[in-house]
Amino acid sequence: MPIPEDVTGEEIDKDVRQELQSLPKTLAEDVAKNLVMVARLIDEDPERAYAYSRIALRLASRVAAVREAAGFAAYATQKYSEALAEFRAARRMTGTVELWPLMADCERGLGRPEKALDMAGAPEVQKLDKAGQVEMRLVAAGARRDMGQLDAAIVTLQSSELASNSVQPWTARLRYAYADALLAAGREGEAREWFAKAVEADRDGSTDASDRLAELDGVEFMDALVEDEDEDKDEVASVDGAVDSRDERGAQDAGDGDKD
Repeated sequence: MPIPEDVTGEEIDKDVRQELQSLPKTLAEDVAKNLVMVARLIDEDPERAYAYSRIALRLASRVAAVREAAGFAAYATQKYSEALAEFRAARRMTGTVELWPLMADCERGLGRPEKALDMAGAPEVQKLDKAGQVEMRLVAAGARRDMGQLDAAIVTLQSSELASNSVQPWTARLRYAYADALLAAGREGEAREWFAKAVEADRDGSTDASDRLAELDGVEFMDALVEDEDEDKDEVASVDGAVDSRDERGAQDAGDGDKD
């Protein structure tokens, strides 16, 4: 696949670049460029990001960063079995537990919520940093919902992180998940309160909490383009009506002239 001229491979994280030093220079550069493309496209065009990740994987499957990138790309395209295999491979190579919540979420994606819950209670969770532990809590709550256990999902999300007034990178998503679970359980008033709190914390628009809140408040948004098109149609109809009316008057006048 083509690599844009502005991509040099130097854009990647220095730790990843260090990992690639085990490869011949030219090969390392090619792998780096493909990894840059994965990072650049994974949000806006995950399928293309996945394609670039497969090239990097074919070139350097023994590099942990490559296996991890391949896992993220597969996860973004909902290829959960493949993502899980890549995350496991990266974990074996590095010995870290950072990917544990993602691995558990892959189990959910594969229809195995019970396995995800087992992982949520594993010793590895205690080794995660705060962000990782919150992510694991979100996965566990999702697994509970997969199993139809709405009340248990709500309880799972109730934590010191949820109660805290400080805004962290995970705050908006945690509040959103809690609001969504409350709404699913029919607790609309509480859900509205927590969607509002999610909006307050969502500084980068990572959730659609504002839309959900507006929906609960009965606010309807009309597509601006559709509205413009409707206005144009009304104007055309108005002009056509005026022309038709003028023509009718002209025909009537002509008829009156014939009578004379």
